[in-house]
Amino acid sequence: MTDGRVYGMGLDPLVEPDWPALTSAEVEAVLGADARIAWRSPRPLSATARIRLPDHREVILKRLPRALRDAAALGEEHAFMDHLRAHGIPVPSVLRTAELDEFAYEVQELGPGDDAYAGVFSWSPYRSLADAAAAGRMLARLHLAATGYDAPARPGRPLQAGFTLFSAIDPLAAVACRAALRPALGAFLAGREWRADMTRVQLPACERLHPLLADLEPLWTHNDWHGTNLLWRDHAVTSVIDFGLCDRTTAVHDLTTAIERAAVDWISVRAGGPAHVRFDQVRALLEAYESVRPRTPAERRALPALLPLVHCEYELSEIDYFLGVVPGGNPENAEIAYTDYFLGHTEWWESVSGRELRAAIAAAK
Repeated sequence: MTDGRVYGMGLDPLVEPDWPALTSAEVEAVLGADARIAWRSPRPLSATARIRLPDHREVILKRLPRALRDAAALGEEHAFMDHLRAHGIPVPSVLRTAELDEFAYEVQELGPGDDAYAGVFSWSPYRSLADAAAAGRMLARLHLAATGYDAPARPGRPLQAGFTLFSAIDPLAAVACRAALRPALGAFLAGREWRADMTRVQLPACERLHPLLADLEPLWTHNDWHGTNLLWRDHAVTSVIDFGLCDRTTAVHDLTTAIERAAVDWISVRAGGPAHVRFDQVRALLEAYESVRPRTPAERRALPALLPLVHCEYELSEIDYFLGVVPGGNPENAEIAYTDYFLGHTEWWESVSGRELRAAIAAAK
């Protein structure tokens, strides 16, 4: 437990949440009388709890503002989850979705396995090489299972990790179009020299990546692959959870996200410290992935080129969330998302250390 606080984006490990905790009245309204909260998650972007039912079964209840995900938007995630489950991926079933006032409520079964990463910041290295390898194998299995799922890409929303803006022929125009559609993001960018920032930071990486994109096959993907979104038993992945960022991207986009999430200690980098690069874990994850789903030559070429950009669309959507969805806005987190994540992550991947890691990844078998 975290005394009601949640993991933050800044250097403070725990902060006050943007959303109030789930109440007993809400739990009973969704799940009936005598349903009780057994545990609250410290994850920051929704209110999530493990609920004990009167028959002693336990389920997961997640509450999201409808401005972020309404029942229809959640249905996009659930359809992909159903497809994966039908093709052998251990994804917990969704038992119910409800809308009450300004919130949507999602009830899922409790997946098998332990939440072994419950006490760590989401974008952290794995606890062991065995865990990194297990994550790689499961990600490859998920990509094989996702083949044939042909739903269209999701419309642009807050907190979404697609890859349409920075794969566009003109990324500046694509971002301007997104900002016009999302007023909170547009107002934020209007106060910054964002075109100059992107021209300096992201566009060189876009120029290297764009010639490689035509040979990548579209695929529905998880888009938030890290240890805290997996359940574990004896260094094996037993459940895949949290499909809030899933969308139609490419397999290499998902794999690159998995590496970006775990290879670098971003909190230390933000504080001016070392990156604590874990190439050993990257190599273990890649080798395990390859043992199940060998990458195509195009995917091998694209992965190191994509690393400086893979987080960028999500960070713009985070700004949209912090200023357009969170009550009263959270300008501090929006500034962190722009300066430290949107610009800062790309700048690190283009630094000497980042280029060395990308070269090592490019050479990995």
